[in-house]
Amino acid sequence: MASGGGSVASLWTEVNRCGQNGDFTRALKAVNRILHEVKDEVTAVHCKIVCLVQNGSFKEALNVMNMYSKVLGSDLVVFEKAYCEYRLNRVESALKTIESVSEQTDKLKELYGQVLYRMERYEECKAVYTDLIRNSQDEYEEERKTNLSAVVAAMSTWEKASPDDLGLSETTYELSYNAACTLIGQGKLTEALNKLQEAEELCRVSLSEDSDQNVFDSKKKVKLTNAEGVEFKLAKKQLQAIEFNKALLAMYTNQADQCRKLASGLQAQNPGHPRPVLIQVAQLCREKQHAKAIELLQHFSDKHPDSASGIKLTMAQLYLTQGHVTKACDILRSIEDFKHKQGMISALVTMYSHEEDIDSAIDVFSQAIQYYQSEQPGSPAHLALVREAADFKLKYGRKKEAISDLEQLWKQNTNDIHTLAQLISAYSLVDQDKAKSLSKHLPSPESMSFNVDVDELENSHGANYIRKKAAKVPGDNLPKDLAQGDEKKKKKKKKGKMPKNFDPTSKPDPERWLPMRERTCYRGRKKGKKKEQVGKGTQGATAGATSDLDASKTASSPPNSPRPGSAQATASTSAPTASNMVPPRQQKPATAGPGARKKAPQKKKKGGKGGW
Repeated sequence: MASGGGSVASLWTEVNRCGQNGDFTRALKAVNRILHEVKDEVTAVHCKIVCLVQNGSFKEALNVMNMYSKVLGSDLVVFEKAYCEYRLNRVESALKTIESVSEQTDKLKELYGQVLYRMERYEECKAVYTDLIRNSQDEYEEERKTNLSAVVAAMSTWEKASPDDLGLSETTYELSYNAACTLIGQGKLTEALNKLQEAEELCRVSLSEDSDQNVFDSKKKVKLTNAEGVEFKLAKKQLQAIEFNKALLAMYTNQADQCRKLASGLQAQNPGHPRPVLIQVAQLCREKQHAKAIELLQHFSDKHPDSASGIKLTMAQLYLTQGHVTKACDILRSIEDFKHKQGMISALVTMYSHEEDIDSAIDVFSQAIQYYQSEQPGSPAHLALVREAADFKLKYGRKKEAISDLEQLWKQNTNDIHTLAQLISAYSLVDQDKAKSLSKHLPSPESMSFNVDVDELENSHGANYIRKKAAKVPGDNLPKDLAQGDEKKKKKKKKGKMPKNFDPTSKPDPERWLPMRERTCYRGRKKGKKKEQVGKGTQGATAGATSDLDASKTASSPPNSPRPGSAQATASTSAPTASNMVPPRQQKPATAGPGARKKAPQKKKKGGKGGW
């Protein structure tokens, strides 16, 4: 720097300022100007390499190292060289560069662990990170623990190893997520699910302050996997899982053609893997093409019988959704891996019982019992299966078939009173003599008695019937005067309320409980009597005027001449009086002759109800 003069010093100031600000592009320009002034300056060359690495120009950085190899020496930029080779996926070259150094620094050990992880040498990688955590104290301890937990998860997942508990505190979502991956590799799925939920909650908390982040935006996350160099950072299994997720994302975003294209490509790359086929089947089911989906599953099952267990389970599920229970049972019974599992037996018996195919259900029990009799005789699973079979047969009236199972259970444990009682009950319906002979093995009532407080048992919370205690006689423990006073109070009865205007001297109507139409005072319902029309008629007419126009109420008005043939015309010829005068509108017509026209009967209104 001294030989460069003042201009070189100002350039170094520029390099320092740009480096602190993270502006490595401007720093690189300043370094190039320094090298133009002072050729082969070691610090300037080193700074140039660092600027190129920070800008992602790894190939150019290696070229600079090779160009100035004599100036730099062998150990000055060994970390930068190994890092560039690692980022360019030259993992073996990076490993040789690191191992060529006699004494490794902490940052070189960090890179060494990354290289070993990339090469899937997990045991050595674990040792490197364990040593780093034990012998270093800086702000990167949390990242080292995260990397170590990732190594443990990889060993559990890919190598099926059971590493020791390293006591890593799961304070971040990365550590919690890696712990869940470890549990998945060990087959502890329930615990892994709880751990994943904890990791999700920790991730939400950590990202809640950043408003530009969207945890559930899967499309953006998938785009990140398409960045250059990602394929070199992930294992083959991880890359495969990402491709599967891309196909699933296409299915859930209703991109059917894209989903089929990706799934077909995955099936061509992994012909024996069932997941691409399951993705295609899921897409077909979303399109309501269940028959085609079952056909695709059947084709894969016939072609790859070794990995067809999950495929057949899916086929059975599709048959059940369509209501074909018997076909689903046939598929389930053809799965050799799960054929004699207790869960499978329970499912088959339940479905056959639903179809009322009791013989097939009993056949499932029989085959399972034979399997356990030959493989695990006398095991808890075997005996439990025999008991369930006996209970099932007794439930459906198969007493003779249940007797053999109960006898088998009783021979295994002659002290089992419950099984003996069931056996005696079954024999009592088939062979009473055998039931009597077996009843001799029952213990005596004295030996079966227990020290039980009957009163306490009956008064317990769970008792269905509680014996009531005898009611105490009033006044047993009280003085006589108080007891007699209480009795008098209890004998008094409250008088009922009487209706208003009640006359106690009047006798009640003896017909008060009879219906109105059955009483003697009932005269029947009058028909045709119209109510007085109020407010109708000619304009200005009033209700009072009608009485004035009524001839029956006016004594001086002359009688109207009756109609010919009326009863009034043939009556007495004496002059009519006001008392026996009938108004014209109330006069009844005479009986019509044979030639008279009959009045049409009125039609009944629809919807009316008869009776009173």
